[in-house]
Amino acid sequence: MNLDLDLNNLDFNNIGSWPVAARAVVIALLCGTLLFLGYYLDLSDQLLTLEQAEAKEETLKAEFEKKQAKAANLAAYKEQMKEMEYTFGTLLQQLPGKTEVAEVLVDVSHVGIQTGLEFELFKPGAEVPKEFYAELPIELRVIGTAHEFGKFVSGIAALPRIVTLHDLTITRKAKGTDDKSDLLVMSATAKTYRYLDEDEKAASNTRKRKGRK
Repeated sequence: MNLDLDLNNLDFNNIGSWPVAARAVVIALLCGTLLFLGYYLDLSDQLLTLEQAEAKEETLKAEFEKKQAKAANLAAYKEQMKEMEYTFGTLLQQLPGKTEVAEVLVDVSHVGIQTGLEFELFKPGAEVPKEFYAELPIELRVIGTAHEFGKFVSGIAALPRIVTLHDLTITRKAKGTDDKSDLLVMSATAKTYRYLDEDEKAASNTRKRKGRK
């Protein structure tokens, strides 16, 4: 069969007169074209939708695994919260009330005297209110030996109420005619803390809100 000759002899205005083989080829080409167009116009959109659904499925799976892990650890988180609340309550009990602050000041000075220190300065400052407690700074300047300073710091740490020491500086004491050569001067700010009652908390929060305006 001479394909070039046959194609030249085909009458495109009368396809019905074509040989069976030629008509089969044309039908196959038309079917292929229709399938391609159907895929391009319909299946490609469906495949894109499927890909997007699969990506979303992976995202949802990851979110589910995270939430499942949190749910599995929920009991442990609750237990930790109980422990934190207990610890917080214990610490809060170590904060004196307004009427007990004077006793804490006496305790601090008593520790200094017991350890053999000489007070040059013991000056309580103004209270600094915080969220649920207030700081009371005390300026200290004491004279003694390094060993006495160590006993003083240990004694402060052993007090039943919370007292912290800040901004410690130690210098050698200027010698006088009767002074011992090993005497030192320690300057520090001791801070004790007390809890605020409900009225004081409300007043503190009001001041903070006004300060932010």
